[in-house]
Amino acid sequence: MRNPRDFTTPLALGAPQPPADIPVRPSRMIHFFDPSNERMAVKVPGIIPKTDVLLANLEDAIDANNKVAAREGLIQIAKDNDFGDTQFWVRINSLDSPWVLDDLIRIVTEVGNVIDVIMVPKVEGAWDIHYVDRLLAQLEAKGQVSRSILVHAILETALGVANVEEICAASPRMQGISLGPADLAASRRMKTTRVGGGHPGYLVRVDPDANDPDAHRATAQQDLWHYTMARMVDACAATGCLPYYGPFGDISDPIACEDQFRNAFLMGCVGAWSLHPNQIEIARRVFSPPPDEVLWAKRVIEEMGDGTGTVMIDGKMQDDATVKQCRVMVETGKLIARRDAEYAELYSFSEQDLQLP
Repeated sequence: MRNPRDFTTPLALGAPQPPADIPVRPSRMIHFFDPSNERMAVKVPGIIPKTDVLLANLEDAIDANNKVAAREGLIQIAKDNDFGDTQFWVRINSLDSPWVLDDLIRIVTEVGNVIDVIMVPKVEGAWDIHYVDRLLAQLEAKGQVSRSILVHAILETALGVANVEEICAASPRMQGISLGPADLAASRRMKTTRVGGGHPGYLVRVDPDANDPDAHRATAQQDLWHYTMARMVDACAATGCLPYYGPFGDISDPIACEDQFRNAFLMGCVGAWSLHPNQIEIARRVFSPPPDEVLWAKRVIEEMGDGTGTVMIDGKMQDDATVKQCRVMVETGKLIARRDAEYAELYSFSEQDLQLP
């Protein structure tokens, strides 16, 4: 058992000190791109200001013949661009692949000071994070990286779901977890070929009408990912990690994409993956709290005073529990407004409101 007092001690001589807290920054969309694709690479400077997180993908969706080109493209893009307030992440190849070791060695030692987060696919237990944690420390020391690179795990196997709490608590580097529905569906032997979203066969049906047994019975499509998402959110909240919904694969259905993203937002996720530019604005809108709810939350906080007791506002009782909910909404709104001037205006925040404590 590792002594918890050692969690902030570097795992290699000369490595930076691991973080005591995970920085909470807007990450409404994690926008994926293929760094081996020259047409995508030249668009990076224009995409940077539109996204909270830009992620260079080295794993799935990159042809085996392009793995090295993708790695080289990522390194060049990291050297050539100023990312400003936009986070720059990379999804490395899976830990059982022949490319991952070179991914980590080259990326950390050559552009480690540019990379904010390394996304690790198919994490199945704390042991995967322990391996990456120690290796990153060694490479950070070798590459003279000035601050710890954070780690983000993808939850895409049944074993990973079974161990999600231990994964979140495995390292102080753990920034967050994304739900990976496609690989998880295969791991569970689920009978769906969709990448995220619901399924028309997964439904509930109203009871038959006793007076008309043959009458039409309404149905409602259910969310295949509700249980897993809830468990992931709880594990993250318990350990200070950040939960994310992963990909929604049907680019041609923005309405269903928005619905899935909103389900994740309401359950506590802070963002989702965007696989196409048209999903960037969907994620930006959905994972920014609705202005009317932020304004209502501000009113409740003002009228509750010190947060104790109860007050009635427009016929609705407010107490210490509801004011805590309102504080979550307002603090999330402030986080977004500090990055996005449009939302500062929509939420009616002054410059003084947005000053950091």
